[in-house]
Amino acid sequence: MSDKKPFEIARETLKQITARKMLPTPINYQNIYNEIAGVPQVPPFPADTLRDIAKALPTKTPGQQKQRGLLEYAIDRLNWDGVKTALVAYGGFTPATPDSGAPAGASALAGAESSAASAPALTTEFLRQMGRLIEFVQPALGSDDARFVEQTTALLKAIRQPNADVVAVKLMLVHYSDRLSFAAEDQAEIRKTLLKLLHQVFENIAELSVDEQWLKGQMDALMVASAPPLSLRRLDDVERRLSDVIFKQKDAKGRALQAQEEMRQMLATFIDRLSQITKSTGSFHEKLEESARLIEQAKSLTDIAPVLKDVVGATRNMAHDSKTSRDELNAMRERAIATEEEIAKLHQELDRVSAQARHDPLTGALNRKGLDEAVDREVSQVRRKETPLCIALLDIDNFKKLNDTLGHATGDAALTHLAAVARECMRPQDTLARYGGEEFVILLPDTALDQGMEAMTRLQRELTKRFFLAGAEKILITFSAGVAQLATDEKGADAIRRADQAMYLAKRAGKNRVVGA
Repeated sequence: MSDKKPFEIARETLKQITARKMLPTPINYQNIYNEIAGVPQVPPFPADTLRDIAKALPTKTPGQQKQRGLLEYAIDRLNWDGVKTALVAYGGFTPATPDSGAPAGASALAGAESSAASAPALTTEFLRQMGRLIEFVQPALGSDDARFVEQTTALLKAIRQPNADVVAVKLMLVHYSDRLSFAAEDQAEIRKTLLKLLHQVFENIAELSVDEQWLKGQMDALMVASAPPLSLRRLDDVERRLSDVIFKQKDAKGRALQAQEEMRQMLATFIDRLSQITKSTGSFHEKLEESARLIEQAKSLTDIAPVLKDVVGATRNMAHDSKTSRDELNAMRERAIATEEEIAKLHQELDRVSAQARHDPLTGALNRKGLDEAVDREVSQVRRKETPLCIALLDIDNFKKLNDTLGHATGDAALTHLAAVARECMRPQDTLARYGGEEFVILLPDTALDQGMEAMTRLQRELTKRFFLAGAEKILITFSAGVAQLATDEKGADAIRRADQAMYLAKRAGKNRVVGA
């Protein structure tokens, strides 16, 4: 280390740059300064080069996608440890290239034996990680195959021996990898078949419910949600939709059974009244025939008078019975019409409640309730997997002016336009929700803060290419956004509040901007 003072070193550095005819760049200045001061040369962090390497890495599996995201995050933070960890973990998700004629398990352990002789600690760590990998894979393969479970237990026991025999473990891994490939193929085929059966059930229910549009719509949505590739988020969506269907089916079934019982009672009453009418009509006819016979046998008007009195009385009784039956039948008809209208209203209400349970009816995005559930689900994923989560809050610029100038119908259409463009720009794992009014929230899992800000900037650029049409007038829709990355032990609502504050900063900075919290 030089005894010179910093200003002396700096002056000498400038002299040396001039004497050596070097360009006065920051790197040249740092190198000469360190040379004069006797400070070891530390190469600068090659962020651009590492980013190029990260972009070249394949992302064919979810594991590769996750590790590349973590690598890019570490590069942005100039964190060598993070880069090392991400690259090592990425190697675990990269398929190995086996040697010709050698099984995958033997190729994976080809270098482990040589490492065991020179670096026992490295071999032990490798075997430990291999044991963890087998443990993590086991739940996905099930326990139906007793032989496979037994083989797994034996392999784990051999791997965890204090002084494991690498050659013996290698041989066990060769046999295990063959068995593993068969088990994986079986599980993939089982999953494919179950998914096919599930689609057949949905299709059958949809075909049987052509007249029940609410149920058919739910089945169509379920078929879309259960289309490959599946993920836990999509399965959660399938579960929620099925819960809605089951709830509506129970409610509608109860009302239908009640309506059927009322209809049965009305039909029984109708038949009873019809029987009474028939009986009364038969008695009336018999009375008329008897009266006619008595009139024919009458010798004088005095004999006819009692007969006519009986006829008039019978006629009045017949008229009274007919009026009573008619009134009861009219009342039953009105009750039937009222019941039908009530059932129709029930179906409409069920449709409305089902549609609004978690989704905004205007834009189709999640509403506040659906957002709360999605935030809880994503935060749980973050805590379990230790991955980043970004929350973006968007607010349409000058929305009040748009409403006041062109009307609320145009404002609603603008909200729908923004939601449609956002969905096209989002990844399948992202979530869009309407936060209120002209505000939207987008959840971006496995996304660091800078990546979340870039995603919102891309959405802004896409909106500039997609003019919103209000009649013949082209209108450019812009928004201001705040983006917050969920902090350790932070609640989702707190992260949304930070994103909201950043959004207001973007508004004050001139609108159509993205600000990180």
